[in-house]
Amino acid sequence: MSDTQDHDTLPPSLDPQPATGVLAPPSTLVGILRRLGPGLIIAGSIVGSGELIATTKTGAQAGITLLWLIIIGCVIKVFVQIELGRYTITHGETTLAALDQVPGPRLKVNWIIWFWLLMMVIGFGQLGGIVGGVGQAAAIAIPIRGDYRAAVEVPSQDEIERYVRWQDDLEGDRSELAALSAERQETILRGQQLLGERLEALEPEHGDLAERVRSGESLVDPVTWDDKVWATVAAVLTMGLLYRGRYRMIQNVSMVLVVVFTFITIGNVISLQTTDTWHISREAFLSGLMFRFPDAAEGVNPVATALAAFGIIGVGASELFAYPYWCLEKGYARFTGKRSDDASWAERARGWLRVMHYDAFCSMVVYTVATLAFFLMGVAVLYNEGLDPDGMRMVSTLSRAYVPVFGEYARWLFLIGAVAVLYSTFLVSTAGNARMWTDCCKLFGAVSPHDQRQHDLTVTAFSVGMPVVCLVIFTTGINPVRAILLAGAMQALLLPMLGVGALYFRYTRTDPRLKPSIWWDVALVVSFLGLLVAGVWGAWPDFIRPLLQLAGIVSTAAA
Repeated sequence: MSDTQDHDTLPPSLDPQPATGVLAPPSTLVGILRRLGPGLIIAGSIVGSGELIATTKTGAQAGITLLWLIIIGCVIKVFVQIELGRYTITHGETTLAALDQVPGPRLKVNWIIWFWLLMMVIGFGQLGGIVGGVGQAAAIAIPIRGDYRAAVEVPSQDEIERYVRWQDDLEGDRSELAALSAERQETILRGQQLLGERLEALEPEHGDLAERVRSGESLVDPVTWDDKVWATVAAVLTMGLLYRGRYRMIQNVSMVLVVVFTFITIGNVISLQTTDTWHISREAFLSGLMFRFPDAAEGVNPVATALAAFGIIGVGASELFAYPYWCLEKGYARFTGKRSDDASWAERARGWLRVMHYDAFCSMVVYTVATLAFFLMGVAVLYNEGLDPDGMRMVSTLSRAYVPVFGEYARWLFLIGAVAVLYSTFLVSTAGNARMWTDCCKLFGAVSPHDQRQHDLTVTAFSVGMPVVCLVIFTTGINPVRAILLAGAMQALLLPMLGVGALYFRYTRTDPRLKPSIWWDVALVVSFLGLLVAGVWGAWPDFIRPLLQLAGIVSTAAA
């Protein structure tokens, strides 16, 4: 038990006590459902960046082809999630304190913690992109000066260049178009028609944009202020809520925001299936379940986007780190009590682990359904119109996916929902990160592990300071989509490391009385192998291959 004591960083309010605070686990389904919560918070933190942005963008780029990868990305991580939660509940240790015990190189803390630090630093860019998304949505819905809304009405330089290239081909021998499949040809032609209509409507104010680009003119996006003002409002509101807010407030706010917009999106996808133009056929849907990949085209690599999305859809690496912290705040470890040889402790532990299983799997159903809805919406509308959400037009492009069903109401419906889920993600992620950064400070000795006042002050300081950092990052002009996908790629790289930690806990630290079934062990190993493949594959082009080239193991020509 001394090992546990050395790594205990819990404040008194969360620390399991030998007698006080223990509670018998619920034995009925209703009782279990009343004790759910951490998974709902996690669901609230992922729908904004993973589902709304990364998943929809993957559908817009790849079409239905990568449906299978999206499903695997949601389902495969839950086994690692539960294993990390199991260790925290039964040992009374935080995620970082637990993973710091995994064997391997150390420099004050171990190798996994250093990778986590790198992920968290890059994650500031992701949260900057998310708070920027809140600002974009609010700036369109409630303009102050109207500069942002006017700017995004004009297609981007990339969109117009693509339009000009295809228009030249269509007016020539159509050789490029003829080389594509019939489905892709239809998509190109529909996209050309829609963008041509937009450009024609803009001619009185902006002139012939296509000709301006054809002649070599660069269309520079203007500096806008409305989106930055609203992003500032979101950041300040988050600071205020987290300064006073606690677990129940965060759970309730995130749950309401996410559930409402997710149901709207599911309704949108179902309604799209009733239309001739936007429905996805049964044959197409089944083809998306086959293990195949789309080809890169027009300077876009949908597989790279999907692998980056893999790191943040469902539960991403950041959420896998955060989940045990929310289990602690919900009281699962405190209710279980300090680990002992008593039969009563083992019985309580089994009961609260059962509650956690329900919590994790229920949240998996929620975010899997939400992920599929956003992906299919991107396929049905954005892919078929040749649209790709990016940069300052991220939110305005995403809103077009709601137009076929909701018409003129689409903008308002989407914008309200986008503000809801993006803000929910920003709020919950900031709250979770504040707790993890505080725990990290304890591991480095900067904060006393068991001083409740220091713990609370540090959590509050991070809760107030991080929104400011994220806001500053957004105002530098960062591309929100690329920032989110970069963070996703880093999280994908960290996923197999978490799998290593989960296997280490399962086979070296699990109480024999709480040993899971052989089927669970098989699922955990398969989960780890899947995360390993996705992590290595996603990191190969930008990280692993350059290192191997530098070491002379892989030649530049072979790469």
